[in-house]
Amino acid sequence: MMEKRLIDLLQHQDNRLRIYDMGRRISKLSNDTFARIETAEIPYPMPFLQQAWIGLLIWNPTARNQNLIWFLKLPLDEQGFLVQAARDDIVNRLLQQVIHPDTEEDALKDNPFSFTPDPEKMACFHALASRTLKTPASRYYEEVQQYLAGQYPEAHWTHLGLQGLADYVMRLDQGENTQSLCQNLAQLPDPLLMTLARMLEHCQPDYRLQRALSQLLTQRLKHPETAPELIAALLRGLSNAVDSSGRDQVIDQLLDSPLALEAEVIAALATRCHTSLEQPERLKRFLECLAAGKAGQQGFSRILSDLMFLSSMRSQILMAFRDPQRSESLSQAIGAMFGSRLNTSH
Repeated sequence: MMEKRLIDLLQHQDNRLRIYDMGRRISKLSNDTFARIETAEIPYPMPFLQQAWIGLLIWNPTARNQNLIWFLKLPLDEQGFLVQAARDDIVNRLLQQVIHPDTEEDALKDNPFSFTPDPEKMACFHALASRTLKTPASRYYEEVQQYLAGQYPEAHWTHLGLQGLADYVMRLDQGENTQSLCQNLAQLPDPLLMTLARMLEHCQPDYRLQRALSQLLTQRLKHPETAPELIAALLRGLSNAVDSSGRDQVIDQLLDSPLALEAEVIAALATRCHTSLEQPERLKRFLECLAAGKAGQQGFSRILSDLMFLSSMRSQILMAFRDPQRSESLSQAIGAMFGSRLNTSH
């Protein structure tokens, strides 16, 4: 057993600690799970791009002005376990800060493993943190509520603050928020719709909102001129919905559409809906779309390298690779990715 654990240093004295996975979507990691990850008892459960993307929220209930937020991107080995050298480096930096508190260096920010989430994800993390800490939403929240309740002209969407949109999404269970969004979803300007849809992956849309998203995505699929970015955003909004079978039905419709060949769409499907791809027939259709699609060979290799890092997906993908009914384009893409290292002969 190692002498000092990162989790012990982070929740010392009166601190409260909450840990989030920040890779594919923002989701809570229990402190016990993180402790087992840290001591290499278990692999990291939600790797993304072969790394562990972690958000840390640290607060003291008696000192509200001392809340801290940090983001760490930690490397994983080939089996998905935390690279101990990286963990040890951060522990040593924290210990040095304890020994030399006058230093200006912030051990969790000024290190090679820190990262900054994109603005949408950062806004959602702050919105989630404010709920956790029971602090008020941002000053932009009320204006978003009023806009989605129809109290502003449509063109006013350009004045809405990103943090207000994130606060709204993270408070869908409050007041009439879900109902207002369901009623107005199909009428929203596309840029606003895409932002809200992407943010929805960080919460769990209920049955009403899932139905509204599904109907809108199905409707937009019927129009080949629909922007791939919009389909990808709606898919991300559906990815964490409560009814997985309903989500899978929409994905099956998508895989029958020419839009499934678009790079943005196939990437959203791979990175946000991988549990849907655990069904063998759906996985085969996905692989055919990926091989024939606009992501090209580089996209094919990158997307599958990420998917195959997930323990639940690797064996299924290798099995699909060896399917004698696979297309010639899929065979060529597999060959270009693996060369002679993988036997895919019929």
